Amino acid sequence: MDRTTGGAPTRPPQGVAGAVLLLGVLLAGAAPLIPLAVLVYRYEPELLPLFAVPLAVLVAAWRIARDRARDQLTDPLTDLPNRQALLLAAQEAIAEHAEGYSVGLILLDLDCFRSLNDTLGHTAGDRLLVHIARRLHRALRSGGAVGSATRESIDDVFAGLPRHYRGRPMVARMGGDEFAVLLPGIGCPDSLEKVAKALIAELAAPIRLDGLLLVLEASAGVCVFPQHAQDAESLLRRADVAMGHAQRGRTSVEQYDEAQDADTPYRIGLLGDLRRALETGEVQLHYQPKVAFDGRVVGLEALLRWERPGQGKVSPDEFVGLAESSGLMPRLTDYVLEAAVGQLAHWRELGLQVQVAVNVSPRDVLNPGFAQRVAGHLVRHQVPAHALQLEITERLLLDDSRRAADTLAELRGYGVGMSLDDFGTGHSSLVRLRSLPVGELKIDRSFVSRMVADDHDAAVVRCSVELAHSLGLTVVAEGVEDDETWERLNCMGVDAVQGWLVSAALPAEQATAWLRVHRTGPSPVERLTGASADRLSAADRLSAADRLPSAIQPVLPSVIQPAIQPVLPPVIQAVQAARAEIQAPGQQSWAQTRPQ
Repeated sequence: MDRTTGGAPTRPPQGVAGAVLLLGVLLAGAAPLIPLAVLVYRYEPELLPLFAVPLAVLVAAWRIARDRARDQLTDPLTDLPNRQALLLAAQEAIAEHAEGYSVGLILLDLDCFRSLNDTLGHTAGDRLLVHIARRLHRALRSGGAVGSATRESIDDVFAGLPRHYRGRPMVARMGGDEFAVLLPGIGCPDSLEKVAKALIAELAAPIRLDGLLLVLEASAGVCVFPQHAQDAESLLRRADVAMGHAQRGRTSVEQYDEAQDADTPYRIGLLGDLRRALETGEVQLHYQPKVAFDGRVVGLEALLRWERPGQGKVSPDEFVGLAESSGLMPRLTDYVLEAAVGQLAHWRELGLQVQVAVNVSPRDVLNPGFAQRVAGHLVRHQVPAHALQLEITERLLLDDSRRAADTLAELRGYGVGMSLDDFGTGHSSLVRLRSLPVGELKIDRSFVSRMVADDHDAAVVRCSVELAHSLGLTVVAEGVEDDETWERLNCMGVDAVQGWLVSAALPAEQATAWLRVHRTGPSPVERLTGASADRLSAADRLSAADRLPSAIQPVLPSVIQPAIQPVLPPVIQAVQAARAEIQAPGQQSWAQTRPQ
């Protein structure tokens, strides 16, 4: 199957069409000279050759205009149509569409091309781009090499089109290492995704350049008119959104999804409201406690909450993700740090010595000057650095581990605590994990919440605890919501837990009241028995409660025993109440007074 691609919108008229157009230009340009030529022919015929000069000028002007128009629509490096030519072709295809007719667009971007370009030099990079352009053009023209998976995949898509299909694929270079493939008449996103995967496979074939064997990877975004966009500009922009999502998720190919698009009218309005909310202080911090198994409060995590006026509560995942994709994240992080450190200063004035953890984005950590900004918040509120903890995610290990490690080491030098959040959900390298200056590891709730019912999740949690302790890290389990999970985590050696069983995330005022009640470490039974509270299990607490009455009476002098005897029943009742409290399902001894 032969499918002409590329140059149709940019090729100057040729053959009969070109001759007719040239004749029309000559006639139009020479029309004012015709009466004069008739007079010269009648009276001075020897002067007729002079009329060849303006005619030659007209021809030259036509050729210059033709070449200029061609240059405006052609990429000078690869000789492929450029972005403007692609838009014109897409507009024509959309304008000519009939009922049920669709236009598909694939946007391709070479992964890590910039590093290759910097390593091999710009001249070699340009030659590589020319080679890629030829591969794409050849793949769509003939389906790739005979017998190749590329040819079979692309030909299968075209074979399934209606007989009246008259679309002509176009390959265009959008600039840099981006290429686009316009496929008029193909409106099924799954078919486009199949073509995109075939093209990526074609680009992945080894390329020999300057004695080096290169293997390229690419990401692609797929978009369809009219399903995803209503005009050519939107088609191109939304294909770019899908491609960006494929690059971030390392999924190779992605179809356009409105939920991923930060520029829909809803998300644009949401972003504007978020900017205003940060200015007016509408975004609030709630604090969720982290406690050890003896009831001691080891810290709190600051969590964002925002109620959009007239719209209700907005999910933190939604507006935090929007801030990160829009460039608003540094401002949001500074807002959170200022509020959290200010609250820390207030608690310290009240005598509440706690540590607060703040989540930070990988983009924040990689932003120059981030460590100095954090130190500035601490100095301004006169809060010691050890009272603040920053929670980072495993994604940071993938972006720029060396730069991230330098920033985190600087923060650790100030005394700021570090925690690795959502452990187990990313793509951690143990070597990089060992190199990061973190002191705490948080096991993601997706494993903790299912560990009672799923032995595999329990095994993941157990291995994570052993790994963290072998590296000298403390372990916090997120998402603890029932007593059985609590007990199993305690047996595994987890250092602290966080979740609804302990407390929901509380506004600052309620968190202050909660801390006033729970800031002392020992539980009621331990206060009565004086037992150690390092890692006391529920069974140990029960046995201590049972032994208390018999342990007190033998040591009482017989002289004062009659005086103490009336006091013992209330003490014994208190012990029995504590015992019942421990045995009660869904309760912990220190949790009775938590705010509701």
